[in-house]
Amino acid sequence: MKYIFSFICFLSLICVSAQNSFKISGIVKDSLSQSSLISSTVYLERLKDSSMVSYSITDQDGFFEIEDIAQDSLLRLNVSYTGMRTYQQTINIKNSPTNLGTIYLNSKADKLDEVTVTANRSPIVFKKDTLEFNASSFKTRDGANLEALLKKLPGLKVDADGNITVNGKPVQRILVNGKSFFGDDPKIATKNLPKSIIEKLQVVDTKTKEQEFTGEDGDAENKTINITIDEDKNKGIFSRVTLGGGTDGRYAMSGFGNYFKDDTRISVIAGSNNINSPGFSFDEVFDMMGNVRRVTRSSNGSFGVNGINFGGNSGITKSDNVGVSYADEWSEKQDLESNYFYGANKTRNETSTRRENILPDRTFFTNSENTSLNQSDSHRGSLNYSIKPDTLTRISIRPNINISSGHNEASSFSESLDSDGEQINQLNTDNTSEFDNKTFSNNLSFSRRLKTKGAYASLRFRNTNTNSENNSLFNSTREIFGDNPNTEVQNQNIQNSSHRDEYSISGRYRNLLFEDLFYSLSYEYVNESEKSERIVFDFDDNTGEFSTLNEDLSNAFTLNANKHIPKAGVRFDDDTLTLSVSGGLNRTELKTNNLIQDVNFSNDFNIFAYSGYVAYQFKDKSRLSSWFRNSTQIPSVSQLQPVVNQTNPLNITVGNPDLDASVVHNFSLSYRKYNYKTRSGYGIYSYFTYNEDQVVPVTITDEDLVRTTTYTNLSGGQSAYLNFYINRSLKKSKNQNDRERFTMGGDFNFNYNKNLGFSNAQSFRSESYQFSPSVDLNYEIEDVIDVEPRFGITHNITTYNLQQSLDEEFTNLDFGLELTTYWPKNVVFGNDISYTQLGNVSSDFDSDFWLWNVSLGYTFADENAIVKFKVYDLLDQNINTSRTTGDDFIQDTDQLILERYFMLSFTYKFSKFGGKDPSKSRRF
Repeated sequence: MKYIFSFICFLSLICVSAQNSFKISGIVKDSLSQSSLISSTVYLERLKDSSMVSYSITDQDGFFEIEDIAQDSLLRLNVSYTGMRTYQQTINIKNSPTNLGTIYLNSKADKLDEVTVTANRSPIVFKKDTLEFNASSFKTRDGANLEALLKKLPGLKVDADGNITVNGKPVQRILVNGKSFFGDDPKIATKNLPKSIIEKLQVVDTKTKEQEFTGEDGDAENKTINITIDEDKNKGIFSRVTLGGGTDGRYAMSGFGNYFKDDTRISVIAGSNNINSPGFSFDEVFDMMGNVRRVTRSSNGSFGVNGINFGGNSGITKSDNVGVSYADEWSEKQDLESNYFYGANKTRNETSTRRENILPDRTFFTNSENTSLNQSDSHRGSLNYSIKPDTLTRISIRPNINISSGHNEASSFSESLDSDGEQINQLNTDNTSEFDNKTFSNNLSFSRRLKTKGAYASLRFRNTNTNSENNSLFNSTREIFGDNPNTEVQNQNIQNSSHRDEYSISGRYRNLLFEDLFYSLSYEYVNESEKSERIVFDFDDNTGEFSTLNEDLSNAFTLNANKHIPKAGVRFDDDTLTLSVSGGLNRTELKTNNLIQDVNFSNDFNIFAYSGYVAYQFKDKSRLSSWFRNSTQIPSVSQLQPVVNQTNPLNITVGNPDLDASVVHNFSLSYRKYNYKTRSGYGIYSYFTYNEDQVVPVTITDEDLVRTTTYTNLSGGQSAYLNFYINRSLKKSKNQNDRERFTMGGDFNFNYNKNLGFSNAQSFRSESYQFSPSVDLNYEIEDVIDVEPRFGITHNITTYNLQQSLDEEFTNLDFGLELTTYWPKNVVFGNDISYTQLGNVSSDFDSDFWLWNVSLGYTFADENAIVKFKVYDLLDQNINTSRTTGDDFIQDTDQLILERYFMLSFTYKFSKFGGKDPSKSRRF
């Protein structure tokens, strides 16, 4: 290790040798008002090629200071501010330190006369609600993608899962030339778009198309990044294709192609693999292998891309997918965005579970083994068409369709044991099902801007129509042991069908009340109707068919709900303060009719709905914000209907028609600050919820450990979240084009949950606390080495009022290291190493493991071709074990996981823009 450290230090000395250190300072003011110009951009560039050397941002007093190193003695100083003429001066840095005194900027005679020459563009431009970066000012490796560029931008962070934050706020969408790129999944853009075609990036508050048109403020707590393609690259194509084969029959194929011509864009993406990767995103070092640990997980280990779900870290998944995206502006009045995705997957999984169940007077244990094979095909299409008949009117239509079908097979064995280990019951099940789901939705909106800026009127019509069919063969054998043993067999054909329609119409009016103060009035009417059937036929031994209707387990109902939602609100917004408050009535009239068991009931729910938001921006661009609101959850039909559901013979459920609607009260407070001068930032985010009339389970467990559950309302459930983060550059040099960078980031997360319910007529309460500090570092010598270590601890505490002796306290450890070298030239050697230690899992399961992925790549053909040799799980130690704690249980789970394989892959990239190869274009 000491030799490696010495080698890195030696390389660092080479990088900084023969360079001049300098220090330049000054104050920037408006020549007319003599006021300080906050957040002016001050940057230095080389005279011979206008490449950026270093930059800074003026503080709240207009002061700036740049301390850095450079090879040249003479540099050009640029000072820019929105609406002002750019100031330029040639400086000899050998005279350092240099105090330039006060620099006065003059107003532009023509505001359209902004700096348009690429070499003269400011690296960062601040506007009222927009943060803009000049892509050419931030140097990356040749062939880098958008994600690599984002990692270089001050204030932006990309975590190991590919999630993006801007000064602590999440990025929800990435647009390309103002239009969506394959829906709203940012990772498709960050992993596939090359940095070489990007001119600039704009960070704005997330807005709907309607908000953009009407001028209404968007969601300040979430961000959108708009990518502008360089004009020279906006006519042409770029593409990439990867083929890989490995041991144990593992393979991976993916392809991506883009065609640009001014406002027209056609994109195609496709992939096929059996290594648990969606294939839509592409890691520069590990290809699709890098996605296995970097996909959004759901509770069952699956992942989703644009509404299509694939397998995840649990089980082994073979997936095939293809997507097509088309965007165009047919005229100044018409534009179109469209996307289509197809996905097919086949997932095999095996799960072992050990669960300790907590009752008021005793505990019992449930052991289970499950195997499953799930296959599905999904089609998803979306369209966004808008037309502007005149400058004040916009009409849009957004239809979406989602079709999925498939086949599932599952087998399970479970047994329940008392605290002495004596078997009380056991259950064997086999289930085979076929499903077919169709959903169509549409959103038609009309918006009309009024004479007053920010004032408008709008109408909207929405509809969602869903049809679901599921036909399954279910066989179970339940055995009860003890003094009164018995065996119950279910051999059934279960036919489920559901048809649901939802239609809504809403109107909104917004106008100016006083200066910077708007008021709004809105009303929405929603009608929901549903017809659902669950018909159960028992197997008839005489006929050899499923011909005997089981009325006790069958259910068929109709539902009709009418919602009336009137609201009124006010909003104040100026350069520093934003304040909005709104309130209204949420009235729901619900009627259900059980067609088989002749159970009818109606419910009316009336809830006062409120929301509010306040934010204050200080002179140093730091921001303090808070929001509060409540949300209403109407009980589901299964929770309301007094009908017995015995699909699981060991867990029987029955509804309660007297349930009230649940109301969740939410409050959030946050503070965020980023200093562009020091490239450092920190923030605090907190969140609290309180549940009123929460629907909670009421469970009775008999002596045979058969559980019967109904529901009731109970207030008092709570949850809280606190996050503190910090990130900064630790290197003295702030030169973004310097070859050496050293950054760090730290997070501290705290979670609290209080859950309530009833068990055997006694109320229970469980409280969980989770403390999760983590730290990550990044050291980089460009084109030589990139080191990213990370370390995290998660400490869990769970307490139970029923059985305090079962209180849980354990710690999970997670260490990771990503080490990539780019030396010698054309050779890329990547190592992704992680160690996980799980605290307090059952002795039946492994509690710690190493996961080491390796990639060795060689580029040739002008860096357009890459051949790679990769190893997944080099040490063959990967496991998928976890411990979870619930309201009245402690559970350990182990699932089937992808094991070690070796793979050889080949990637080829082809690009042509305006008749030129972009790889040979000039770099700044």
